[in-house]
Amino acid sequence: MHDNMTIDGERLWQDLEALAQITDRERPWTRRAFTQRYLEGRAWLRHRMHEAGMTTRLDDAGNLIGSLTGSEPSLPPLATGSHIDTVPGGGRYDGILGVLAGLEAVRSLQDTGIRLRHSLEVIDFLSEEPSEYGLSCIGSRAMVGKLSPAMLDFQEPGGERLFDAIRRMGGVPEALGEPLRQPGALSAFVELHIEQGRVLESRQLPIGVVSDIVGIHRYDILITGQADHAGTTPMDLRRDALAEAGGLIKTIQQEAQRQAQGDAYLVATVGRLTVSPNASNAIPERVEMVLEVRSNDAALLEGFFPPLLEETRRQLAGSGIEVAAKSLSEGLPTQCADEVQAQIAAAADSLGLGTLSMPSGAGHDAVYMAMLAPTGMLFVPCLDGRSHCPEESITRQQAANGCQVLAETLRRLDQL
Repeated sequence: MHDNMTIDGERLWQDLEALAQITDRERPWTRRAFTQRYLEGRAWLRHRMHEAGMTTRLDDAGNLIGSLTGSEPSLPPLATGSHIDTVPGGGRYDGILGVLAGLEAVRSLQDTGIRLRHSLEVIDFLSEEPSEYGLSCIGSRAMVGKLSPAMLDFQEPGGERLFDAIRRMGGVPEALGEPLRQPGALSAFVELHIEQGRVLESRQLPIGVVSDIVGIHRYDILITGQADHAGTTPMDLRRDALAEAGGLIKTIQQEAQRQAQGDAYLVATVGRLTVSPNASNAIPERVEMVLEVRSNDAALLEGFFPPLLEETRRQLAGSGIEVAAKSLSEGLPTQCADEVQAQIAAAADSLGLGTLSMPSGAGHDAVYMAMLAPTGMLFVPCLDGRSHCPEESITRQQAANGCQVLAETLRRLDQL
């Protein structure tokens, strides 16, 4: 076996800084999928991939894929990557680190003259973060045939369909009824990401080896009452949709706290509300909200909300207030492949970096890639566990550590 590959931590850091600067000026660090700013980021990334000696293509789902040909190109490629889109006001490293570390791994291979047997793909997945179309992991879902016709009809507030937005990004939405790649099309997939939590930092450990990734269910909930004058309608004659929404949100929180006791991981969040007519002197008639439930236990995940919905409907029977709900998306918990976990841990150990086996409470494109190939993830710490906010921060050394372990993991997987 060769000595460990040496990545250029300073070059990686300069790339992280450069891509971060492609942001909405009035709201750093924001680069929303489907926007002009996002296309600028992709053009920058594609140029960097070409400089590194890679060929690039957009697949029908709008994923940007850079490829470095291996010495045995008939073998299924190894793949790594993540995403360069952000949440509004999001950070500089979530997703972006995984893409640019993959690029740096390719450059390090070129610099050291190591040629892998397998071709190596670095993938920038389209729109991993929840989009204005009400959906996350759009590119990775589509790659494995999990972007349904109903999802393609989802609309953003301005009325554009996701189908048309994917075409705007260079995809071919007509082709997305079938998986773009079949199981076995890749030999393995490895994703580097910031932890988005405080566990590694609190234990002063540089690398997390992800054991499993939570499943995520999202529901669109609509509560309909009646709009009336806020000053002239007595309390006992009101059909206040927002008051009932508030009660349901509190019930969801309390039930999640109850079910999260013990070993199981479960969290539930209502993080998006639209109130109509949304006036200080009008009783709310309509509340639309999105509930997100996450768990690494499939039974808990699937069984959490339906009983709460039925109980709420029972309590509101005859009140003139109606509650409707539909599923927006369903993702089951995902186990990371044992052999990929083992190679990540061995790579870190060979570099003298301590590891911790840990679950991921956040969803990732790796969930869908696990349907194609043995898949694993590694985490690096982030300051105070902060993520999805402008304060998201990592150090040069943390970025370099993660990239070094990623590169070494890919090299080890190449030799299996």
